[in-house]
Parts: sequence; structure tokens; C-alpha cells
Amino acid sequence: MKNTNIKTFIGAILLSVILWSCTDLLDEKPRSIYEPGYFKTEKGVMGGLTSMYAHLRYIYGQAYYYNACLTGTDEATYAQSADGNFKDHDLSGVGSLTPTSSRSDVLWGTAFSNINTASGIIENAETVGTISPAMVAEARFFRAFDYTLLVQTFGGVPLDLGSGELKFNTSTIRTSVRNTVPEVYTKGIFPDLLISVNDLPEKGRVIGGATKTLARLILAKAYLTYAWWLENPNNIPTYPETPRTDPDGHNAQWYYQQAYDVATAAIDAPGAFGLQPTYYDVNLGANDRNKEILLYADHTQSSEFYNGASLTYGGGGAPDNFAVWMMTWNYTNIRSATKTDWTATVSSVQREAEQHLGRPWTRMCPTIGAIVNTFSDKTNDSRYDGTFTTVYRGNWPKGGTSNAFLYNANNLQVTPGSAILSFLDSEPATAIDYSNSVYKSNIGAGVLPGRADFVISPNGISRIVHPGLWKLGVYRTDNGTGLGQPNAGSTRPFNIAKFSELYLVAAEAAVKGATTQPGKSARELVNVIRARAGKWRWDNNGNIAKAEDHSSDVTAATPAIIDINYILAERSREYYGEGYRWFDLVRTQKWTELAGTYQICGAAYGNHTPATITRTIEPKHYLRPIPQGQLDGMEMTTEEKAAYQNPGY
Repeated sequence: MKNTNIKTFIGAILLSVILWSCTDLLDEKPRSIYEPGYFKTEKGVMGGLTSMYAHLRYIYGQAYYYNACLTGTDEATYAQSADGNFKDHDLSGVGSLTPTSSRSDVLWGTAFSNINTASGIIENAETVGTISPAMVAEARFFRAFDYTLLVQTFGGVPLDLGSGELKFNTSTIRTSVRNTVPEVYTKGIFPDLLISVNDLPEKGRVIGGATKTLARLILAKAYLTYAWWLENPNNIPTYPETPRTDPDGHNAQWYYQQAYDVATAAIDAPGAFGLQPTYYDVNLGANDRNKEILLYADHTQSSEFYNGASLTYGGGGAPDNFAVWMMTWNYTNIRSATKTDWTATVSSVQREAEQHLGRPWTRMCPTIGAIVNTFSDKTNDSRYDGTFTTVYRGNWPKGGTSNAFLYNANNLQVTPGSAILSFLDSEPATAIDYSNSVYKSNIGAGVLPGRADFVISPNGISRIVHPGLWKLGVYRTDNGTGLGQPNAGSTRPFNIAKFSELYLVAAEAAVKGATTQPGKSARELVNVIRARAGKWRWDNNGNIAKAEDHSSDVTAATPAIIDINYILAERSREYYGEGYRWFDLVRTQKWTELAGTYQICGAAYGNHTPATITRTIEPKHYLRPIPQGQLDGMEMTTEEKAAYQNPGY
């Protein structure tokens, strides 16, 4: 291919990285741009490798891209304060997804800059002479990783950025030609990942660095995704148009088998990685960077430089990690009374930099189906408790209110740490009284006899009041005795890849017909994850120790025959709210079936009547539009730009 380019890649952005530890620290000076000759030095190559990790923060934790990965799926819809960025992605008639409004532009701009940086490293490492194959493999991994995101999101994308396919671009040409999906996989993704699997170490070069196990997971997922693409069960169109055939002559079944084999090989040779003993431990802020996490976009509270953003205030843009704000509703509006006649009230749940709380934006909310159906077992399976904030506890003394107690539901007293508002696990036997004549809840919650906490049932969650997302919640150790810095972006790493996914990738491939190994059938693989889900050491929302093992109950409930819908449900239970869902539904072509309708209550306080909303998910939506900014930046004719855009946009 010739004369192809993504905007202008004279250089490549290098972002300051924040992977950290006491000894293994990526500590490079931030640079805004590389000159081509910089990669011909050891310092240049090492700086480029540093930027591979830093660029992740401009994708993961960036809330508008996060929205593009979840809103419109069966996991999430837009919330009361949503603007067009969120409503457009819901596809429910309240907005329109266009090349201008689609927030997948976040991925496009960041990924291609990093791909060019990776190509510069790969081309020049041998010339430098002091760069090991393992270090080059890091660049190959990230180039392939970015291409896996791009090809799933947009279809075929350019391999030639202006200087030749997979070459470091130093030209200023402003035209572009898209490769086909098979070309992107077979020329770019698979070769780079195979080399990465071979050359990467079992233990990362730095804390959080790329490893053999990580490369195997991404390779297995790429094989799995490409197999689905070849199979195309619902005849979803691709673009650029091309036959659903593999240049290497393999069929979908061959790739399903490869996915299974690579994933199980990683399970059998995990290196330094493995499962946490409980699901709670996977997402507990105090346990970040644990052995289950294969890749993360890192942040830290120890330094603004290495955090890449302010430690005191977040402006709502990358590289801040502000994704969790989106599904955090304005719980600070909850009022409790200082007098029994309720003539004086205070905010009993203050905004706090704490994992259950954090900064509210109310842009996204869970669907009722996710709460009721996906997490139907809230007794044995710990993942609901380890995913959501369902109990909001009083913390008013930290905000300066000195009252030893307040009056809450049923005019009963509550003390600091008491439950002020609870989202119930199920519909109660006694109907909740939402009548304003009986209770004093200003946010439309209800009461049950004898309970001091206001309550809302699963079928009563709304676009304005709903469970928060504990698993991504803020965690800091510098709050002292106060509220800390709840207006800052999260200083936690944003997890990208987990060891647990190897089991579910292998299980999905097995469901699709891969020949399995003894002890690793689809059901057996899924039950490894489900068994862990049944083990409790802490009742997160009850705020009490809970040393219980319900793994036998959870695994016994697993169907004898696993199908794709069950795999998808299990993936949602395991990774709810982490940004996987749109990719999962598009890969398996189950988006319309599983997310074509959803239920949620309205956007006003006190609305607890579920409405069924229908989405219009068209075949064109299985690809995101090429960003308008990309089209505007190319020196091509109107007809050529129209042909470059995905159909229907």
C-alpha cells in the first residue's frame, strides 16, 4: 500500500509514565514529541518503551471512552445528568451516534500515535545494539494490543501510516487507505503477539510490565475474536468489504482451537500470576496491583508527576482516571434530620475519597436487568457485593457536623457508620412504603417497618438513584480523619487485563467447538471462577467479616451444558462495569438479543416504576464511525472520505 497516513505522524507522543515501585521504576522525562533520530539512541528506545505504558492512561479511565464501551449494553444506560456523549451511545432514541459524537475517537487518536512509537522502537532497536529482544517484544505487544482494540471498534484500519505497512512514519502525507480485517489480524496482530509470547519474560521488566502470560491472554482473545469474525453467525457486514476468509487458509474452528490452546497454556504456566482467593480481594483498593492483574493503566497518590494528574482536583479529562465518577449518583443529596419534626436536616453522607463513595457525576447507571438477572444470586455468589455500593453509611462528622446521632427512616436514630440508605438485594415480602406522608426521604427512597435506613428495591432503581460502582471506587491513604480529596481523579490503577479471563476465553472457545483437555471443559473452566465467587472473607456492604464458603452451591448451580449466553452472563458477573461489555456483545453478535431492550425507572426522585426501553441497534452499529476529526484532517476528496467512512455514518 502507498501514501497512507493517520493525520500527520512526524513524531510520536511520549507520555510520562507512572508505573512504580521502590526499585523497579519507569522513570523517564516526559517529552511532547520525538524526532525520528531519537529512536536511534538507547535513550530514545527506552523512552519510547516508557511511553507504551503511559499511553494506556489516555484510553483507560478516560470516562467518555469508558462510556462508549458500556452505555448501550445490557450493563448500563444513561443516567439523569447525562449529556449527549452518553445519550448518543444508548441508541434508545434520545440521541444519535455520529462521527462527531462517538467517543471512540479517544481510542483512534491515542492508539495510532502509540502504534507509530512502537514501530519506531522495533525498527531502530537492532541498530542501537543494546536493546534486548524482550524489550522489543514489549513494543510489539503494545502495537498488537492497540490494533486489537482498533479492529474490533472500527473494522479494517490502516497498517501503513505513511512510510509502509508497520513502518515508523516520518512523512507528512495526509492520505490514508484502510486494510481489511483479515490483513490487520494476519499481518499485524498475530505476528507481533506470537513474537511477544516467545520473547517476553515470565516476570515483567518493571512492576506492571508486559509478560508472557499477558501476551498469551491477548493472543487468545485475538484468536477468539477473529474466529467469531470469520464465522459471522448473524451476517453482520464488515468494512472495508472483504470475503470472510482467512489469507492463511484456516477456518473459524481452527482459530477457536488456537484460542483454547493458548489460554490453557497460560493457565498451566502462569508465571507470577494467579487468582486471588476471593473476588473481594481482586478489586479491593488496598490490594491493587495484585497477582491477578496482568495489565493496568497506573496512577498513584504519591506524586502528581507520576500520577499524571492533580491529586486534589480532576477536570474531567485524560490522563485522569475519572471513569468511576460516571456511575456515581449524587448521594450527597441524602438528608437526615437533627430534630424529630424534620425542620432541620443535614447531608448525612458527605462526599468522601473512599471506595464506596467518591465524586458523583450521574452520567451512567446500571439497568434493572443487570441488578436483577445478571446478579440473581446475591446470597452465595460474592460478586454482586464485590461490585456495587449498595449501602450508604453516615459520615457527617467528617464534614463538620458534630451531632452524635441523626434521625432517619421511621424517625429512628442513626449514628456515624450506620446505614442511611440501602439498596435491597431483592423485593421484600413487605411492600416498601414510598409515600411522602410516611417518610422524610428527600431523594424518593422508602421505608420498611423497624428499619432506620431508607430503602430502595432492585426494581426501584432509577436514572437518578441507583447502586454505585464500588469495584472502581476511590482508594487513598492520605485522608486523615477527614473527607480527603474526593474531587480528584482516582489515584488507583485502572485494571485492563486479568488472569481470570484466561478461564473464560478458553471456556468460550470450548463452547464454540474447540477440543478440550481433561479437566478443562467449558463447565470445569467456568466453575474455577464460580468457585472463587462463592468464597467470602468480608461482607463489603454489610461492613463485617464473613468467613463463608459457598463455592459448592455456586458451582452446583452451573448448567450442565454451557452456552454462549451463559458465558456472556458469567463475563458480566466477573467484569461488570470494567469496559468489556460492548466488545463482548459485538464479538459474539449478541448485542441486539441481550441489550435490545432494558428496564430502568425514570429520572425524577421518587420514580420507582420500571419502564421498558427499546434500543434501535442496527448492523452498522457493530462498527463505530471513523472520527470526524480524522476525516477532516485528511487531504482527500469528498468521495474518498465518504468511502473511508464506515457505512451508515
